[in-house]
Amino acid sequence: MPPVTALLITLFAPLLTAAGIAFFFRRQGGVASALSVGAATLLCVCAFIAINGRGDATLAASCDWLSLGQFKVSMGFLFDDVAATMLAMVSFVGLLIHIFSLGYMKTDKARARFFGGLSIFMFSMMGIVLADNLIMIFVFWELVGFSSYMLIGHYLETDEAKAASKKAFIVNRIGDLGFLVGIVTAYWHFGTTDLAAMEALTLGHPGLVNASIAAFLMCGFIGKSAQFPLHVWLPDAMAGPTPVSALIHAATMVAAGVYFLIRIVFLFPAEVLDFVAWLGTAVAVYAGFCAYAQNDIKRILAYSTLSQLGYMAAAFGLGYPGVALFHLITHAFFKALLFLGAGSVIHGCHHEQDIFKMGGLLKRMPVTAITSAVGVLALCGVYGLAGFYSKDAILIAGGLGTTPIFFLLTLGAFLTAGYMGRLFWVAFLGAPKSDAASHAKESPLTMVIPLIILAGLSVVGGMIQLWPESLGGLIRHDLDHLHHAEGYAAMHHTVLIFGSAAWVIGLLAAFFFYGAGAKEDRLASKVPAVFGFLKARLWFDEIYGFYVAKIQDRFAALLSFLDVFLLKGLIVRGSAGLVTLLGLGARALHVGNVHAYVYWFLGGLLLFWAYAGGLL
Repeated sequence: MPPVTALLITLFAPLLTAAGIAFFFRRQGGVASALSVGAATLLCVCAFIAINGRGDATLAASCDWLSLGQFKVSMGFLFDDVAATMLAMVSFVGLLIHIFSLGYMKTDKARARFFGGLSIFMFSMMGIVLADNLIMIFVFWELVGFSSYMLIGHYLETDEAKAASKKAFIVNRIGDLGFLVGIVTAYWHFGTTDLAAMEALTLGHPGLVNASIAAFLMCGFIGKSAQFPLHVWLPDAMAGPTPVSALIHAATMVAAGVYFLIRIVFLFPAEVLDFVAWLGTAVAVYAGFCAYAQNDIKRILAYSTLSQLGYMAAAFGLGYPGVALFHLITHAFFKALLFLGAGSVIHGCHHEQDIFKMGGLLKRMPVTAITSAVGVLALCGVYGLAGFYSKDAILIAGGLGTTPIFFLLTLGAFLTAGYMGRLFWVAFLGAPKSDAASHAKESPLTMVIPLIILAGLSVVGGMIQLWPESLGGLIRHDLDHLHHAEGYAAMHHTVLIFGSAAWVIGLLAAFFFYGAGAKEDRLASKVPAVFGFLKARLWFDEIYGFYVAKIQDRFAALLSFLDVFLLKGLIVRGSAGLVTLLGLGARALHVGNVHAYVYWFLGGLLLFWAYAGGLL
């Protein structure tokens, strides 16, 4: 099969599946789930056929989509090493999550809608990965936002899911507004939005690199990858089904922002890269602290995702996009494992999500517990596991670049080990602390097999020497550049010491402070002031709520008044509008209350007296 044909199947198979489910199988959950998983399998197979058929060449194919005078919009593929690496991860991890969903969503009444949403999401994500220009990326970017809105709000009968889906959609649109301005600015500046053409122009003329273009385009990354100040939607998005959390908020959608930055790295001047590095570092540390005040197992993992996205952003800002891509891939393995492990726990505990109401799950659910332990250790960066190779590379890059960033990222690694140790020690050890935990049982094979595969990838996925030669070219290039940097050997030794100390001390401190199978949050009981501060998360939601209710809504009401009465009433309708306004005003005086009429009468007397006395 030619690679271009395989890519077309990869792109359109999930779209056709979603359309088929929407039109013909909306009430047949079994058929819909089989079609969706079948499409994910076909997508994965064709993705690897295209990867193998590509070799070392870059595949590019496009056709005109819209033509408005001299302005043309094309749809096409730019299938290079970066796209192939991302495609391999998204297609394979996406397939595993589809298989896991067969068991997790088996009894859900809206199963067909759920699997249809998964398929439209996979179509949207494939479009972002393969797109060859900014406009095409933006189209699929918005489709990803739409599909995530559907999936987060799957449990639409609950207020939490409805609010979370709207919040995710609106917050992402704020970032997308800047993204759209960036596209317009790039077209005005370069005369094209084609990625390859813009890169060729900047390579030949470095002066064409414009900080404003990079800053506007970066807004899309800030929204999609939940960075300051648009990070508030990600924790609330845990209201969706757990497989959605694994697919969208661990492996693919939030990582799309980092992938987008890597695609347009040639547009970033040094000052914007420095800003991205510090922004990512701040998020990595902030999210680590916030996780300690969360008892919901999925929300803890959500803040962990925020923190790891900060690491990726820091690597990109430090000038190592390949290292950022490396951590993106390894993070997808162990974070998808942890989210699916959390889903297995929630399924086994009859939808209990509070870790302080679990306990003893190592005996009740041994496969889930062991695979989750692998995920925890990989996330902490334990030597030899996937997270070690990518996270330590980021720490080395930080040490060689900016010393404060190195120490802050090391602090983030310590915080990660602490809150992930807290999660594991409390949920899986000790004795069951609720009836749901005492009756928990291991999940079915459709849920366990993806856990085992992802646990294997979390162990060996960071050993890039085992990867096929057709994948990871940019990663190998940047790692090689890092290894040959001045001072690498000394910094590598330093990172081994500090990095190992971070996860060892973090895990042990969590064990001795919280204890195995703790019944209550000891931080909340012993240091309530600190717990309350961390629980507040710097009051971002409260500040935004105040702004919307007290400023934005009132300003919108003023604009609505001006639009209805001034523009539509006076300017557009003229004298007819003036008469209408006078009529509305006069009618408002007739309230049917004698006391009101008395006040109007007295007011009229005062006006008459003022006029008669020459005051008016």
